[in-house]
Amino acid sequence: MRQLDGASGRVIAWSGGVALAAAALVACSSKKAPGLGAVPPPLEANDIYAADRPGRLSDAVRGFPSRVYVPDTESDAVDVIDPATYKVVAHFPVGKQPQHVTPSYDLKTLWVLNDKGNSLTRIDPATGKKAETIPVDDPYNMYYTPDGRFAIVVAEQLQRLDFRDAATMRLVHSLHVPCRGVDHMDFSGDGHYLLASCEFAAEMLKVDLASQKIVGKLSLRRGGMPQDVKLSPDGRVFYVADMQANGVYAIDADAMKLLEFIPTGKGTHGLYVSRDSRFLYVSNRGEGTISLIDFKTRKVATKWVLPGGGSPDMGGVSADGKVLWLSGRYNSEVYAIDAGDGHLLARIPVGHGPHGLCVYPQPGRYSLGHTGTFR
Repeated sequence: MRQLDGASGRVIAWSGGVALAAAALVACSSKKAPGLGAVPPPLEANDIYAADRPGRLSDAVRGFPSRVYVPDTESDAVDVIDPATYKVVAHFPVGKQPQHVTPSYDLKTLWVLNDKGNSLTRIDPATGKKAETIPVDDPYNMYYTPDGRFAIVVAEQLQRLDFRDAATMRLVHSLHVPCRGVDHMDFSGDGHYLLASCEFAAEMLKVDLASQKIVGKLSLRRGGMPQDVKLSPDGRVFYVADMQANGVYAIDADAMKLLEFIPTGKGTHGLYVSRDSRFLYVSNRGEGTISLIDFKTRKVATKWVLPGGGSPDMGGVSADGKVLWLSGRYNSEVYAIDAGDGHLLARIPVGHGPHGLCVYPQPGRYSLGHTGTFR
């Protein structure tokens, strides 16, 4: 629900009270920087995903129905799947070209990012139903600063990162980015900077969150089209999918240094961490496969092939860690894949152009955005 000013009826906070949630985390943080709020420390020093173990649902999401929310980019709609039955149980129209479904920092709201519709549509995850739509420029993707103060709207076409108040979505600061196709990012373990991919420039940008300024740039030697970005459990290495180079880069972002390149498959796109923090699931959209990178060795441990092919894209892991859910971008379908041995559990027809689906709820204390990056 919205919180309204009693006198004017003006919206002063959106569902979930993000600002209050962020303030409540101050006491448990030892990380501060000028211009940056408190960042919750990891539950384990050597694993930033320790809060994402199976069953570790926050009190904020307990009781939410388990659902898979699928934005159909070409149908301007969202399909809602019941993971227990593999059936679409709801369908509703949203704005033009919905790209991703993003959980809010405080976990209480889901946002549909209507890129060409220049708007966000709220979903109430307690009911699974559509709520209000608000105007926001060019929301291709969206993330949250680790202190919970800002939503970062990735305005890809406008070449901007828009820092908006996380509670009201009021624009606070626009950061112009000197590259084409900025689209995905992840955050350092201490929450002080982000690393963003520039799809059409084959570059990575490092942004200091205290100053909200670009402090580094890295050109990828192989060229290509960098996509999803994911930090390793130990917080030392960023993994970057590249769908033209057909593999994953390992990057030391502290030093802005390319460490190595790991071939995975044609059209490498989405990156997801297993619930035990052992493997990185890598979707290879151009060949219908999923590669598993072992975090300890930085090698591909195994590769799963979707029977009959497909175009696995974006998604997430079920709350119990047993199912990997991925959209079939060019096949108007969603894949439910056994996260243990890779066999296909279900192939579910949905609308056209399914993209950044969100599995919800998931374990974790807070959301950093995208389709569900939790810590």
